[in-house]
Amino acid sequence: MAKLKIKYAKSAIGYAKDQKDTIAALGLSKLGSEVVHEDTPAIRGMVRKVRHLVEVEEVNS
Repeated sequence: MAKLKIKYAKSAIGYAKDQKDTIAALGLSKLGSEVVHEDTPAIRGMVRKVRHLVEVEEVNS
């Protein structure tokens, strides 16, 4: 199964609390941090909600 590498690219300051909570739920803490998650519909939905704050890359492994 494919994986998604998600990078926290833009600060969530000034955005709604639910978007900040989504960033935290993805496992991103500091600006510039990266995490790798399985490509599931739940993760895709979370990424879509904060797509203006993150960079996403598909990783085949």
